Amino acid sequence: MADPISSRLRPGVTSSAAAEGGRALPRWHYLVAVAAGAANTLSFAPTPHGGWLEIAIFAFFYLWLTRTTGWKSAALTGFGFGFGNLVTGVWWLYVSMHDYGGMAAPLAGAALVLFSLYLAIYPGLAAGVWSFCAGHASNGRADPRPQLPFAPTWHGAFAFASAWAIGEWLRGYVFTGFPWLSSGYAQVDGPLAGFAPIAGVYGVGWMLALVAALIVQALLHARAARGSGNGAGNNGSKAKANSTRSETARALAPALVAVALIVAGLLLPLVQWTVPANAPLTVRLLQGNVKQDMKFEEAGVIAAIDEYQRMITERRADLVVTPETAIPVLVQAVPPSFAQAIRQFSDSTGTSILFGAIGGDVTPEGRVVNYTNSLFGITPNSGTLYRYDKHHLVPFGEFVPYGFRWFVDLMKIPLGDFARGAVVQKPFFVHNQAVAVDICYEDIFGEEIAASIRDTDTPPGVLVNSTNLAWFGNTIALDQHLQIARMRTLETGRPMLRATNTGTTAAIDAHGNVIARMPPFTIGSIEAHVQGMTGRTPYVSAGNNTVLAVSVLLLAFGFAFGPGLRRRNGQA
Repeated sequence: MADPISSRLRPGVTSSAAAEGGRALPRWHYLVAVAAGAANTLSFAPTPHGGWLEIAIFAFFYLWLTRTTGWKSAALTGFGFGFGNLVTGVWWLYVSMHDYGGMAAPLAGAALVLFSLYLAIYPGLAAGVWSFCAGHASNGRADPRPQLPFAPTWHGAFAFASAWAIGEWLRGYVFTGFPWLSSGYAQVDGPLAGFAPIAGVYGVGWMLALVAALIVQALLHARAARGSGNGAGNNGSKAKANSTRSETARALAPALVAVALIVAGLLLPLVQWTVPANAPLTVRLLQGNVKQDMKFEEAGVIAAIDEYQRMITERRADLVVTPETAIPVLVQAVPPSFAQAIRQFSDSTGTSILFGAIGGDVTPEGRVVNYTNSLFGITPNSGTLYRYDKHHLVPFGEFVPYGFRWFVDLMKIPLGDFARGAVVQKPFFVHNQAVAVDICYEDIFGEEIAASIRDTDTPPGVLVNSTNLAWFGNTIALDQHLQIARMRTLETGRPMLRATNTGTTAAIDAHGNVIARMPPFTIGSIEAHVQGMTGRTPYVSAGNNTVLAVSVLLLAFGFAFGPGLRRRNGQA
């Protein structure tokens, strides 16, 4: 049967290079991949409903991969796409290093580029693995007809989805992980968000890649059908008419599956994975807008403590939450006037309080050791002080990776090594409602949030995130972090409360909807009523195991049978 895609040599591919099975794509092919990755940044917050745009961009990305001539060019194309996406999506790291860290602009820019190049390894790896497991690269053997583009197939589509999901998971796991801008986050307001409670953000990314690949598969077969139809009309060939019908059928099947997956994603939010439990809580979330360059200076510390004392005691609520290190001193050094004021306020009004400060253990000799980034909780009429210690620390921010002290010394930031808290810690109780807390960067790790619900005796019904993004100025980092928090609510079926220093302070319900939000870079508080939930979503029960197991099995199948299917179908 005729190949469904034109077998003419591509521009830039010479006959001799094709005959030798070598890679001969023009350089602009990879520049286009970088540009597509940069465009994909527009899919994420603050773009509204960017999930639809992301589907279109991923379809183009997959189409661009089908133009590659082997695993090396596929990997380089994926690397370019990833670099374009990440260097434009996390450029705000430059602000933290240069504007607040005092690092020279060329060095800060170089550090951003090098970090993005490292992160781009994972999408490059995913594209290379796809090339093998889809039969695109003949598992490294020279292809007798390398000049032919790859004809998208079913096993190629599933291989792309699986390789992409595993690549994103590795990026979020290796070297403590950096899963920021995982593709599933752009779907929070998109058509595939309904899959989040089933398989998490990586599962949403898996669905995104599959839908995009199926769209390309359908479009290319539809184009082939039109080409066959034109030939059939000219020659009156019955064989070509049959070929046209066959190609039309081949186009229709993946198109219907892609549409069905999108419809399923739109309808799945109607499923109630969790149900209300306990009485709703009235919460107040504080935003002090303390300038980062003043935060740890003596005058700034005194002003921050006075401001937060005023805001905490302003009016009662069931729960009041401050940002991360709102009280920027060791908890043992908190001024007695502050401690007495908030304790008296809590006891007299029935208000529970969570405030951020520095934790530490005092030795018998009076030395403070094991400094921690912590949240402390005060319960009305209780002498017990709740404590949560941050577990997932930020490299270069809260600990210095081995061999990188020289890099930290380039910045004028008093950084050190914090001690880690336990992976799963006991919840904080507000009346009879268990609350799971985490600090800043921790809420980008969905598996750890799921574990805090799954692996405790009293599963929490409300999530609280206390953070400080002042390091990144007035950038897209604020909206991106809010979008990440919304994904956590979809995955767990629980509301999320965010108290931030500069923004974005917000309350999010169990369906990912922002019910209250404070403008960034303002001082004040927001009040909201939140309903705690009980029950487990499939993602809370299984974590990332579902998408990883499915992806590994499908890739193993593709690796074992992809090349044989490719040769049988006469595809390149």
